[in-house]
Amino acid sequence: MGSVPMQQETTHRSVHLLPQRGDTRSVARTSLPGNPLAASAARRFVRAALADWTRLGTVTTRGTDRLADDAVLVVSELATNAVVHAGTGVELLARLDPATDDDPAALVIEVSDHHPARAVRSDGPEPEGTAPGEPEHGRGLHLVATLAAAWGITYRQGLKTVWARLPLDGFDGFDGAVPSTGGETARQRGVGAAEILAPSPRRSVRDDREWVGRGALSFLAEASDLLAGQLDEDMVAALAGQLLVPRLADWCAVWLDGESGPAPRPARVWHADESAVDDLREALAGDPPRLPDEPRGTAVPVRVAWPPTGAGSAVAFRLTVGARPLGTLLLGREAPPGVPDEAIALLEDFARRVGLAIGAARQYTRQATISRVLQRGLLPAQVASIPGVDSSLVYEPSDEGLAGGDFYDIFPAGSGGRWCFMLGDVQGSGPEAAVVTGLARPWLRLLAREGYQVAGVLDRLNGLLLDDALETAEAAALMAAGPAVAGAAGTGSGAAHEGPQSRFLSLLYGELTPLPEGGVRCTLACAGHPLPLLLRPDGTVRPAAASQLLLGVVEDVAYESQTFELKPGDTLLCVTDGVTERRSGQRMFDDADGLAQALAGCTGLTAGGVADRIRQAVHTFAEAPPDDDLALLVLQAR
Repeated sequence: MGSVPMQQETTHRSVHLLPQRGDTRSVARTSLPGNPLAASAARRFVRAALADWTRLGTVTTRGTDRLADDAVLVVSELATNAVVHAGTGVELLARLDPATDDDPAALVIEVSDHHPARAVRSDGPEPEGTAPGEPEHGRGLHLVATLAAAWGITYRQGLKTVWARLPLDGFDGFDGAVPSTGGETARQRGVGAAEILAPSPRRSVRDDREWVGRGALSFLAEASDLLAGQLDEDMVAALAGQLLVPRLADWCAVWLDGESGPAPRPARVWHADESAVDDLREALAGDPPRLPDEPRGTAVPVRVAWPPTGAGSAVAFRLTVGARPLGTLLLGREAPPGVPDEAIALLEDFARRVGLAIGAARQYTRQATISRVLQRGLLPAQVASIPGVDSSLVYEPSDEGLAGGDFYDIFPAGSGGRWCFMLGDVQGSGPEAAVVTGLARPWLRLLAREGYQVAGVLDRLNGLLLDDALETAEAAALMAAGPAVAGAAGTGSGAAHEGPQSRFLSLLYGELTPLPEGGVRCTLACAGHPLPLLLRPDGTVRPAAASQLLLGVVEDVAYESQTFELKPGDTLLCVTDGVTERRSGQRMFDDADGLAQALAGCTGLTAGGVADRIRQAVHTFAEAPPDDDLALLVLQAR
């Protein structure tokens, strides 16, 4: 798979990305998850950072509101691009840079995502000099360009950073000197995503009467919205702590039980006074309080070594889902001590919701782990290197948590220097498609090593799919539907002819044999698959095979193969329908021979360069991420 250019930088004006400088107390950073809450969380983070710097005297109040408004607009645009268009989590940094001989003092905003090949997009008018429909390739957002003195993009391995410099002119500014303070605040050290995502307390003075009636319902609805959909149990624990403190408690701690019996681990410790967090963590070190076996999710008063004065009180809740324990939630109050009855019922309900969220996160983690293990079994551990041929592969499943229907392989086929390659796509998705994928690739290897030629391999694979794969896929589908459906289906004599679509398989399969004069002889067949394209060094592109029927549809079909020479410099491109059928509105990527046109523009590139160029063209064809598995294989004769 191709790599992203390293240290490439694009700027709106002729400036360079300044290195981080100045005292670390003029830098604030955080990480935000890739969900719709990220943009609003980024806006709150920037405002909070500016408020801290103003309170500390790092910047003065004159003009700060205007700067904050501009910064909020910029960070909102950049965070939205990172989450919506790159589809990853966000690394956010705000930094005050002092003036230099070349640059005035400025507020620098940096937003990084983990999809460096995904171009930055803009919904506004196209920049001057951009042809209609041409992708911007990171030229930037017009709102950012308007507000910033300079902006740009920096690419690093696995990371793309979009930055903007907002001048500090119009108010007293920042000279790089940071006033001395008694200690660092959490904002100066950087804060976690949960501290930004969780809403702020409604009032600084706790009033337990607000948790009666509508106040309790509002809090639980708010908590449910934040906890729902969290796929990481540590994030659930962090959100729980931020929701409770200081609204309902002065401090709290969460322990999570191990799934296979290890001792509980402290996942989160939180205190309303940030300077007391380390002392609280030390005081609570070790196992959580021991709770009775009977009550589940009910409040249990406990004694803990906090606060040091001994004037507080604490209650603990067992976090469960069904009858299975998941962890312990401990919260305490210092002044006035004790949790009133008005809040106990609310806290018990909240603890049950936290337990459900942790259980859902663990279930997702288990399923994702199983799927990754299955995926590794369905695909080769590594792609073999063919003598005399450069190859490059791109494989991107549409859902990284599920086994995809696309598969590939390159392997030697016994004596004679024969090498085989394949690129296939099971029609359908989920466990039924995974069953067929798991059968097709080893069958193809076995048939090739038994000496069958290309057409004969497809003939026999077609028969195997109509027999074993159909029965196995139907069984998987019926088991997923439930025993009642399975029993009813087993009574019908015609059920075997009405199996799931996932028994159908599109396949591009071929053989390569080295030639004495250089290059290779290529024999291939295409069964219901996007046609492979052959690129000559002069830029001409033509299909390299004829289209034939899908595998697994009918028995009485005889597949044919085509043979040609892949001469030195020739490039063969093989793709799945995740490439050709990539949609942008009503248009598909391969409409009007779009794939052939994109390949024609790759003349002179290496196999890896061709793969990178086509992959980038597919991703930038539409703003939304691909909704189908994407696989492409490039073979280039040396």
